[in-house]
Amino acid sequence: MNWLKKIFSKHTKVQDDRDPNQSNAYDLIGGDKVIRAIANSFYQKMASSEETRALFAIHRAPIAESEQKLYEFLTGWLGGPQLYQQKYGHPALRARHMHFAVDEAMRDQWLFCMKFAIEKHIKKPEHRAAIYEAISTLADHMRNQ
Repeated sequence: MNWLKKIFSKHTKVQDDRDPNQSNAYDLIGGDKVIRAIANSFYQKMASSEETRALFAIHRAPIAESEQKLYEFLTGWLGGPQLYQQKYGHPALRARHMHFAVDEAMRDQWLFCMKFAIEKHIKKPEHRAAIYEAISTLADHMRNQ
């Protein structure tokens, strides 16, 4: 998270009761509205793309639950309110995904959807690049195969 803080902390101050040591990318990219749109576009892309059929197949129905969890995670990860942690505790993403076979192909399918959503909803190229770089590192960490 330090890289996000370095990139985004110079531009605005973190508002409300959020951790002042965390990135404020959340505010700079448009806050709740943009994060919701990213989560929605991510799952729309996954559901509608031939390239992501295998990834979509491992998601439980209703997909709206997965979309909500992604929204909550991204909100906190980008410096907004810690919605995911308040509901579920520490994300422990790798542990929560261990029962899925996450190989390079799955990682790439996930990143395909995320890149689409980020490019669609984040206006500034430098913000898109920084967030995509960080989310790529996170996605690679999720591999267990």
